[in-house]
Amino acid sequence: MTTYRIALIPGDGIGTEVLPPARRVLDAVSRRHGFRLTYTSYDDWSCERYLCEGAMMPEDGLDRLRGHDAILLGAVGHPGVPDHISLWGLLIPIRRAFRQYVNLRPIRVFDGVDSPVRSAAPGAVDLVVVRENTEGEYSEIGGRLHRGLPDELAVQEAVFTRTGVTRVVDYAFGLAAGRGGRLTSATKSNGIVHTLPFWDELVAERSAGHPRVAWEQEHIDALAAKLVLDPARYDVIVASNLFGDILSDLAAAVAGSIGIAPAANLNPEREFPSMFEPVHGSAPDIAGRGIANPLGAIWSAGLMLDHLGHRAASEDITGAIASVLATTDVRTPDLGGTATTEQFTETLLELL
Repeated sequence: MTTYRIALIPGDGIGTEVLPPARRVLDAVSRRHGFRLTYTSYDDWSCERYLCEGAMMPEDGLDRLRGHDAILLGAVGHPGVPDHISLWGLLIPIRRAFRQYVNLRPIRVFDGVDSPVRSAAPGAVDLVVVRENTEGEYSEIGGRLHRGLPDELAVQEAVFTRTGVTRVVDYAFGLAAGRGGRLTSATKSNGIVHTLPFWDELVAERSAGHPRVAWEQEHIDALAAKLVLDPARYDVIVASNLFGDILSDLAAAVAGSIGIAPAANLNPEREFPSMFEPVHGSAPDIAGRGIANPLGAIWSAGLMLDHLGHRAASEDITGAIASVLATTDVRTPDLGGTATTEQFTETLLELL
């Protein structure tokens, strides 16, 4: 029996509440499909640790994670710790050290979930945002001068490399070839004079290797509007780090709730472990109340199984998600219901 080593990082807030349901679902499908998961939980890698010890994780944290087959993360963030501290102390070092250069965010309108967008019908909206995940606008290059003085300034440099752009664009074209055969590239080359024309040139260059994929490019402002006005027209969207971050959250809202949105931070070559996480964040306003929606974490766990080569098990999970939303009225408060995290999880497990 094949065994996979999974690192669990519950993190902060509702992250500690949504990972246990995801683990229960993983255990159920792994038994059914004949493979085994073992877990190592890093419960104190969090903002609480930072407040006590000045670090989100131990100095050897990356080395501890390196030998795992995958990482499942709950959430990062706490009101007492600035977001740039919590993210750059845990999440971003993992993404960069393990070359998780693809951030994959599937978006789907499920039957039983009302989208705030009238044209976003169940079954019609099924797209994926492929976000470049390790460079772009979120580089570490820059700094601040003359702090606290009238002429204080801040400089942040965007970094787009040929290697970084081509590998994520190639991944997106390959994904589109296996889906609906349509790719949209997000750009702003009419206003950003160096990096985005470079991005456009590389997208056009890489398209030659995928003649069966129809592709277009859209300026990010127009694309954001069209994603709301006509989300069903999109199949795969590829975007830089910043543009992909914003578009994927917008698309999740179009789908009805950011609480159900999953994400995968992928090292496609499998040289390092990939990391899977719900998009919703730590939600400190509801943490500890037992009402967090576990679907984002559960769907992320399904993406993890797909990455590990168990697509049928992954499809069992997405099928159960679709079933609980389409055939029951069990909903957590973010979806307009009154169910607790536990009640929702029990219902999903029954259908699974």
